[in-house]
Amino acid sequence: MEVKQAEFIISNSDPTRCPKPDKPEYAFIGRSNVGKSSLINMLTTRHKLAKTSQTPGKTQLINHFLINTDWYLVDLPGYGFAKAPQREREKWEKMIDAYLTERPNLICTFVLVDGRIDPQRIDLEFMAKMGERGLPFVIIFTKNEKSSTNAIAQMVKKYSQTLKQTWDELPPMFVSSAVSSRGKEEILDYIDQLNKEFYQEMKAKRD
Repeated sequence: MEVKQAEFIISNSDPTRCPKPDKPEYAFIGRSNVGKSSLINMLTTRHKLAKTSQTPGKTQLINHFLINTDWYLVDLPGYGFAKAPQREREKWEKMIDAYLTERPNLICTFVLVDGRIDPQRIDLEFMAKMGERGLPFVIIFTKNEKSSTNAIAQMVKKYSQTLKQTWDELPPMFVSSAVSSRGKEEILDYIDQLNKEFYQEMKAKRD
C-alpha cells in the first residue's frame, strides 16, 4: 500500500463523537515516549502529521486521520509516565478503554514497545487486558535505528518467550525504524489486507 493522502479529521475525548464508523480503523498506542508520533509520520510520509515532542504524554486526545480516503489511523494517548495529575491520567485511561471496547469499526490496535529494552510489565499488562477482552492487536518494536540485527532478533525472541507463558497464540510482530522507514511496507501491507477483508464483508452484507 502507498499512502497518497493523509488528512487530520478530528480530536476529541468522547469516543461517541468519533467519525461515522463506516471505514476500517487502526489505533496506535504505547507507553509515553515510545516514538508513536514518529512512527505514524513515517508510515504516512508526512513529517508533521502527528505532533512529536520531547515531553512524554503530549497526546491527550483521540486523534483521527483519514488515510487514502478509505481508512482511519487513530493516534491514542500513551499509557504510563506522563507529566500530568493522577486525575488526568485516570480520565485518559477511561477514555482509551471506552474507545477500544466500544468502537465497532476498530479492526486492530498496534501496540508500540521500545525495541531496545526488555519486556516491561506495563506493556505486558496492557496486552493481557487486550487479550482478556478479545481485542486483536499487533506488536511493533520501535526505536531500532542503532540496534544490530542480532539484538533485534534477541528482543523479538524475549517477547515471544515471555508471551508464551500466558498466551496460546502470539500476535503478529513488526520491527520498525522511523529513521530508516524499516517496517513501513510490511505494516502498511498488513493494514491493506485487513482493509480488503473489511470491504469484502461489507459488500457481502449488502448483497
